[in-house]
Amino acid sequence: MPQSRPSRWEAEDHDADEASEPTDEEEAQHDVVAHAGRAVLALGALGVVYGDIGTSPLYAEQVTFGFHATRHITPVGVYGIVSLIFWSLAIVVSVKYAGFIMRAHNRGDGGIMALAALVRRNRVAHATLLVTLGIFGASLFFGDGMITPAISVLSAVSGLSVATPGVTHLIVPISIVILVGLFAIQRRGTGTVGWLFGPVTLVWFASIAAIGLPEVVSHPGVLQALSPTWGARFFLDHGFEAFLTLGGVVLCVTGAEALYADRGHFGPAPIRLAWFAVVWPAVMLNYMGQAAWILDHPHAAAPGHYSTFNPFFSVVPSWFQLPEVVLATAATVIASQAVISGSYTVARQAMQLGYLPRLKVVHTSEMEGQIYVPIINWILGAGVLALVLIFRNSNGLANAYGVAVTGTFVLNTVLFLSVARAMWHTPRWRLALLGALFLTVELAFFLANIAKLFHGAWLPLAVGLACSAVMLTWRSGQVIVSRNRIEQEGDLDAFLEALAGARPAIVRVPGTAVFLNPTGSTTPLALRSLVEHTHSVPDRLLIVSIVSRSVPHVPRDRLFSVKRIGPGRCPVLHVVVRSGYRDTTSIPVLLQLARKLGYLERNLDLEGASYFISRMTITESNTREMARWRKKLFLLMARNAASPIEHFGLPVERTVLMGSQVSL
Repeated sequence: MPQSRPSRWEAEDHDADEASEPTDEEEAQHDVVAHAGRAVLALGALGVVYGDIGTSPLYAEQVTFGFHATRHITPVGVYGIVSLIFWSLAIVVSVKYAGFIMRAHNRGDGGIMALAALVRRNRVAHATLLVTLGIFGASLFFGDGMITPAISVLSAVSGLSVATPGVTHLIVPISIVILVGLFAIQRRGTGTVGWLFGPVTLVWFASIAAIGLPEVVSHPGVLQALSPTWGARFFLDHGFEAFLTLGGVVLCVTGAEALYADRGHFGPAPIRLAWFAVVWPAVMLNYMGQAAWILDHPHAAAPGHYSTFNPFFSVVPSWFQLPEVVLATAATVIASQAVISGSYTVARQAMQLGYLPRLKVVHTSEMEGQIYVPIINWILGAGVLALVLIFRNSNGLANAYGVAVTGTFVLNTVLFLSVARAMWHTPRWRLALLGALFLTVELAFFLANIAKLFHGAWLPLAVGLACSAVMLTWRSGQVIVSRNRIEQEGDLDAFLEALAGARPAIVRVPGTAVFLNPTGSTTPLALRSLVEHTHSVPDRLLIVSIVSRSVPHVPRDRLFSVKRIGPGRCPVLHVVVRSGYRDTTSIPVLLQLARKLGYLERNLDLEGASYFISRMTITESNTREMARWRKKLFLLMARNAASPIEHFGLPVERTVLMGSQVSL
């Protein structure tokens, strides 16, 4: 057993409440440990990371050529759109996400919540404001989680209107059936079929590249569209109308955030390999192939024919159209699954970091990350079905799409620049250059989408604002309730001294009792109630505190701190468990691990231990620390929070709930 870790359960000599996160540079930069070969991880990344961005060719050019500036088909217009698509992918995906932002990680983890955690831990200037922006960015992800499945599946199934026009009226019903089935199977998990995601997505990328390549070979002139001069010329010719088309062009980069958000699952190298070797070449071949077809069929996008305009499936040979519809549907289901799973992960991170109440989380397999959050699933499912029924086609949904994505892009950039300055002391002039490059593109996309505010773009913003209000209200309410609870609990040392000197003496009964409490300095309300009602305490008393850390995982050698407190006649063990936002919160499992590692004595009876929980009833007070509507919202969430027994994995038959009241 390493000498740096206490080998005896009572040996730790520092206060567990003051235990801090690791600050050494080596651990702060600890990255993802590869658990497979780079090629295997890159294949897995295709199915998880690139499902959304890889299915964008289904609708990106179809929507973009519906704008006024592109209705009259000319080489300048077509080449200009392809140029904008190529350079958007180059700047946003290749340079920003794959090149720079991937460097900022929270012990290997990525995503906007990871950036917010880095901001908080590194004491960045204006940290409170930046963390709030991070929460808003995470909230926008839920808006994106509603739109992505709806627009992707509708776009794939709409290929039936090209392959078999006679069933066009069934597009919406078929899409609804697929989406209902997708959300219904979430509770069973995706572990059994997840191994298919990468290979199926690889076949999808191969198919879209193969579809676009013949058109590019037949019209090699389309390759000149990769020059930025065509994009610049398009803007010079069309002015503000060209700017508005960015509301369609942005669809080619939807899903770029997944490169960073899924960093912790695959590591940066496999994600970059998949992008540069497979995804970027495949989607660009398809975009250029569609552009060549549009040049050959200039009247297809005319106002009178736009309802049947579908350049993606029109490029597909007639004999392969129906199989491509099936493959596209499979690819969009995989893309939707990645977004849905991502929503579960964001919700769990928010819970662990204290921005959401306890929600029921079901682990659907032994694989890390395979979780299911029922309330998030059904809220998303209801939202997705409502969108399909309201908009009924991908063109209508495109008006709502983009605001959430580009808003997250902008917020990611702002947080990244702050973290780069604080962590790496990057010179301000370099950050100014990077900020100018990224924010010029991203703010242009965001403002172009805001122009669609009254045509559906309000929806993801409303979802983001609502989710932000919920998370920030819960955080503020928890601070107030915790302060009031601590005042009510009283000092633990004084309570234990009183127990030791009580007359008549407190009866000690056989057994082990575990009390959950946020700290070891105050008395658990359940312990006070137990003594008051029974005038007895078990022989062995443990107070367990779960301390959430803003990291994905806490290493084993820093996971536990154990300290003996109280007088000799009434000893109590205070066990601190430092938990990352991807770590288990099962108290019995954690205590058994602590015993196994030597932090608790070997003969401690954990298998027969009783667990005592203070179940607080929160009452509304007349204080003005929170607005009345926020108090009502907090109380509603508190009443509907998941049971602590389930959340902490406690055995029902050996858990006692002791009631208490705390004011808000």
